[in-house]
Parts: sequence; structure tokens; C-alpha cells
Amino acid sequence: MRQYGVLSWQQAHAHGLRQADIRCLLRSGQWERPYRQVYSVGSLLPPSTSPDGLRSGVMAAQLALGPRSFAGGETAARLWGMQGLPSWDGHEIHMVIPALGAQRHVTGITLHSWNVLPEEVTGIGGGIRTTGPGRTLRDTLLRVDRDTAVCLMDSALNQGLVRHEEFEALEKANRGRRGCVDVRRWWPLADSRAQSALETRVRLVCTDGGLPPDEMQRRFVDGWGRTIAVVDFWWGESGLIGEADGLGPHSLPQALARDRERQNALQRWYPDVRIARFTWQDLKRPEYILATVAAAGR
Repeated sequence: MRQYGVLSWQQAHAHGLRQADIRCLLRSGQWERPYRQVYSVGSLLPPSTSPDGLRSGVMAAQLALGPRSFAGGETAARLWGMQGLPSWDGHEIHMVIPALGAQRHVTGITLHSWNVLPEEVTGIGGGIRTTGPGRTLRDTLLRVDRDTAVCLMDSALNQGLVRHEEFEALEKANRGRRGCVDVRRWWPLADSRAQSALETRVRLVCTDGGLPPDEMQRRFVDGWGRTIAVVDFWWGESGLIGEADGLGPHSLPQALARDRERQNALQRWYPDVRIARFTWQDLKRPEYILATVAAAGR
């Protein structure tokens, strides 16, 4: 079974390795020991901050904590691909263990002793155990700020990991937990149409400022009804298209060329439409985003 470059002492011993062999591998630097009786094989380890690097970290934590442990909270959200959290730093791992082990401490692992039902835990391949999407979402929302929470909800909805109809049950299940009162106000802000965390955050800035977009993912067609663009935001009265521009200065030339071609087609078929682009940097000055949207209506 693939274990993303990590194994336990028991597994190594079962394959014929003795303690002296393992000491030799550790001294040579071919192996490392992230936790007691857990080893990582340098030649098999994926890049630390990659998705498989995260899985490797979770697998090592599972081997250290035992068969009743599983990933939860922010780590589970990253395993499910929910967008909105800061990039993983290659180190922080959140794991859930039975309540009886709540006093246990393992350096490098954030331990939680939440009461998780068996049906709320699932496997995602390669032996990785984690909370399911709904349980992951309700645990993680209690630990983040509003904008990050809405990003996670939007992403989970957009990817089909959860459905809007499940929100009421998820909210009720969180009642009585620290932070649940704030989170209760955030559930209605979720929108499945958001395709990135940047879109979510720009939308929240505009909504908070009283200038919510009329539509998201609006389709524009040419004279033959063929789609030439699907835009992130549309303010119909002012004729403004808003794009959450995640293309950075080092984006692939092909992506930049496609983006220019798309913009040219929009301007050719809709010459009166204005296009505003909002970047991650613009989130540091929300007044600029609001001023741009407001100016289009004048």
C-alpha cells in the first residue's frame, strides 16, 4: 500500500529490518524520524508543500498516533481541496484522537479530541483517514475568520462536496460549540458559483460595501450565440464586468494569451461594456474595489 514515503517500526521490522539497520539508515541521512517509531524515506518523499506532501505528513501522524486517529479541521479541509486557507507550510498537521487521549502531546501535531461519529470519518485513498466534507467544514469554520469561512463554504459547494440543503443540519450540529454564534451568521453568505477564494473575497468586499454584483459567472455570446466568455461578476445597470484576476506576473504565456483573446472578443462584441480586474493585492485596499465599481455607475 502506498504510504507517501513513510513507515512505522513495525512495518520496517516485518520487512526484515533490524534496529541496527534502521540506526544505520538514520545516521546516513537516507531515513529520518519525524515521530517516535515512525520513519520517512528521503528518496520516496514527495515535495513537502505539495498535496502528496500533505498526505505524507498525515500518514506519518496516523502511524504515530495509532489506528483510531484521523485528520480533521484545517488539515482535512486541505485534503478535500477546499480553497480559502493559507498555503500549507509543510509542517502543521491537525489530527483527531479519542477523548481518552486528550492529554497526549506529540510535537508537530495539533491534537483535537472532538466527539466524531464513525460515519463522519472516511478514507480518501492511500490509507489516509479524515473527517468527511460536512464534518470537516463545520469543524474548520469554528476556527477561522468570516472571509476564510465563506471561502471554504463556497469552495465546498462549488466542488459538490456539500449541498446547500445540508447547511441547516451542519449549523444545528455545531450549536453549543465555541464560535458557533458567529458562524451561524456566515452560512447564508455562501455562494456555489464562486470558483476561487479570490472571487469570494472580492464579492464579500462589494456586498459589505452595498454594491453586490447582479450576477456571477455570467455568459456572454457572439452574434451566433456562441459563448465567448463567462465572467466572474456582472453589474448590469452600469455595464461593468468584474474579473477576479489570479493571473500573476509569472503566469504561463498561453494563459495570458487566452485571457487577452477573451478580453478582445468581449470588447469587439460589447463595446460599451467596461472590464475591471481585481487582484489579491487589491484586497489590501477594499476602498479601491468599491470605488471602481461605484465609478462605473456614474
